[in-house]
Amino acid sequence: MKTADLHLHTHFSDGTFSPEELAARAQGHGFNALALTDHDTLDGCERMAFACATHGIEFIPGAELTADVDGKEVHILGYWLDAGSTRLVSELRRFQAARQQRIHDSVARLNAAGIPLQVENVLAIANCASPGRPHLARALVEAGHANDYDHAFERYLKKGRVAFVPKARMTAAEAVQLIHGAGGAAVLAHPALYRNDGLIPKIVEAGIDGIECWHTRHSESATNNYIRLAAELGLVATGGSDCHGLAKGTPLIGSVKLPYTHVEALAARRPARSDS
Repeated sequence: MKTADLHLHTHFSDGTFSPEELAARAQGHGFNALALTDHDTLDGCERMAFACATHGIEFIPGAELTADVDGKEVHILGYWLDAGSTRLVSELRRFQAARQQRIHDSVARLNAAGIPLQVENVLAIANCASPGRPHLARALVEAGHANDYDHAFERYLKKGRVAFVPKARMTAAEAVQLIHGAGGAAVLAHPALYRNDGLIPKIVEAGIDGIECWHTRHSESATNNYIRLAAELGLVATGGSDCHGLAKGTPLIGSVKLPYTHVEALAARRPARSDS
């Protein structure tokens, strides 16, 4: 049976694997198709496309966007995104700038709390256009201010802690329109993590195409619930490992194997490009 992983990250955002490392591992797990969904960037897609072609794997260029629904942060995955979409590129750059500013703001809060971390060190660790809190965590560990990644989040970076700064968001409708305008299909990522299924109808109203039912942090009952919900709402059930390489411990690639028929169903939902 042909399989896919539609939720993967590289060091072009907050993962640790290069596109080449990720494609090689995917081949080892027997995948036939992969989607790269780094946060707010398509920067890794060109290399990932080449690496996948080398291993005979179909590649789907994507990105993970951050949206707001009733004050709650939700993530929307875009697939088959056209890097030639000027509106998409412009919006991704805007959110990349917001991510970089967020690093500055978090470091300023750490400094005010007596933690002598330097922005330059964090950005050097990130070495990408879309830095995030995992890079701050690594910087805190390397500087001796935290024992490990989880300790850094628990002590400094999670919501309510001294260095937490909210992430820039767009509305769910804006995210879906941006994806559709670039010729892509839009999928709600890891819905169980929001602990509020009441948000889903509003995201459906925004024009979403699918729901990520299979995810490494979904229980079997949650997966079955979202498969049922996707069928009831006329949406495509999708899935992915959300692999971040070694950033969060054991690499997750291979833990979710989506039957390829779901990829075909999602591809059929793609609209014609409406922007340029």
